[in-house]
Amino acid sequence: MKVLIMCGGKGTRLREETAFKPKPMVEIGARPVLWHIMSVYARFGYKDFILPLGYRGEVIKQYFHGYNIRNTDFTVELNSGTLTTHHAGSCALEDWRVTLCDTGQDTLKGGRIKRVARHIETDRFMLTYGDGLADINLDKLVRFHEQSGTIGTFTGVRMPSRFGTVRTDSDGAVLSWEEKPVLNEYINCGFFVFKREFLDYLSEDESCDLEKEPLRQLAADGQLSMYPHPGQWQCMDTLRDSIHLNELWDSGRAFWV
Repeated sequence: MKVLIMCGGKGTRLREETAFKPKPMVEIGARPVLWHIMSVYARFGYKDFILPLGYRGEVIKQYFHGYNIRNTDFTVELNSGTLTTHHAGSCALEDWRVTLCDTGQDTLKGGRIKRVARHIETDRFMLTYGDGLADINLDKLVRFHEQSGTIGTFTGVRMPSRFGTVRTDSDGAVLSWEEKPVLNEYINCGFFVFKREFLDYLSEDESCDLEKEPLRQLAADGQLSMYPHPGQWQCMDTLRDSIHLNELWDSGRAFWV
């Protein structure tokens, strides 16, 4: 299956990093979060990627266009410009195929997916956001999707509250106090699997937003299922998130590797 990773948003809540680069290029360690997401998929054998680009998409294009040179040793003959790369030992490169597509500066996610539909030849495809990492078992996700019989499956996680919660009686007496409890509700963390029919729910209009009419209609048609992910997930939405993910990486506690 092809894997679409959404790379077009402006990342306004992470303006400290995204003023000059798109959010998927914000680094964890010495690698963009986009590379980490792709590595999660590649670990399960999914190595054919489609990246719908928008805001500062040229930065992502330049990264992959120069990927070979950036990550290998090479010899250049200055008089002819001949370049020879050396893929030895630790310099061996990932065997990924990456298709990069401009989908408009202001296009919302649904429109971006529809605009790259010509690159999706398979009966099913996978999709996720360009800023979220998880220790997800993609084989289990795909099996769940196939068994559900629905057109679309998203991955849900239960998140801890950012704040403590207090339960009181009508007189204000405290009955319980919990520090950052795990919430009962699930949230959508991405990691979708779709049948190709889902493309019919989308339009190329830049106002087509994935999470609004398309997914709402899919749910109304009884064609949307949720895979409950029991493990960890973290998005890179703010500077605080970026710092936290880098701390996990630097301390050897990166749960997504």
